[in-house]
Amino acid sequence: MLSEKEIERYDRQIMIFGKEGQEKLKSSKVAIVGVGGLGSPVAYYLAAAGIGMLILIDEQEPELSNLNRQILHWDEDIGKNPKPISAKWKLERFNPDIEIETFVGRLSEENIDRVLEGVDVIVDCLDNFETRFLLDDYAQRNRVPLVHGAVEGTFGQVTTVVPGVTKSLHEIFPRVGKKKEKFPILGATAGVVGSIQAMEVMKLLTGIGEPLLNKLLIIDLAFNTFDVVELR
Repeated sequence: MLSEKEIERYDRQIMIFGKEGQEKLKSSKVAIVGVGGLGSPVAYYLAAAGIGMLILIDEQEPELSNLNRQILHWDEDIGKNPKPISAKWKLERFNPDIEIETFVGRLSEENIDRVLEGVDVIVDCLDNFETRFLLDDYAQRNRVPLVHGAVEGTFGQVTTVVPGVTKSLHEIFPRVGKKKEKFPILGATAGVVGSIQAMEVMKLLTGIGEPLLNKLLIIDLAFNTFDVVELR
């Protein structure tokens, strides 16, 4: 049940999907894998929306060169707090009514089942396909939706994988190169793509709208182009 405070706090979105939709968000558990440029806006907006439990997963500490885009991390966090801990501190003050769990480390075949146990949606906010495919394998094995996002420069892409309904990440991206050590990125690009990913999560959980199922959204903010590629 929603408290009076929650009804007031989420009033504007309850007008969209009703109290039943808000209760679905409150009872949901979402894993955000990667708490950087994409994970920061995803976590902010899912916390703002009232997702009942967020799991923040990352192995890194914030660096100065992260701060142009990783808005959950501040100058005071550099070299001190791992990204999940840095983000948890701010999000708990932003919305004290939700629960936030953290996992500081790298997901592996050995720990992924334990770390992601019971999640309703996984959000891929990573920068490498090795771990993305690990998430994809877990999602397929456990029938958990996976929202993929990626950014570089002014470009971004988003798609939502639902096992048994859509293509897997392996099928969508059968040939990928090695991770780039360093690539250009604007904070606004990560902000837009992360916001779209957060919206995909809310669509999956509440049933409003149409998620990007078997569709790959590709954007270029330098020229304000938004293209949807059919993946069937």
